[in-house]
Amino acid sequence: MTVTKETKIGDILDSNAEAAQHFMAMGMHCLGCPAARNETVEQACFVHGVNPDELIKKINALFDSEG
Repeated sequence: MTVTKETKIGDILDSNAEAAQHFMAMGMHCLGCPAARNETVEQACFVHGVNPDELIKKINALFDSEG
């Protein structure tokens, strides 16, 4: 999986639950909420004041490490 700004958070978490740590680190503690799961990475980053490119880089590195 390759994460982009348009990728939904729920899709990321369904692919690898370990990605939750990166959302939690940016202050997004409502990952189980249906509204949060349907947000895009860009939407979540905007609300939490986080650079989406930095978050995407971290999550894609996690997916790349899976092999």
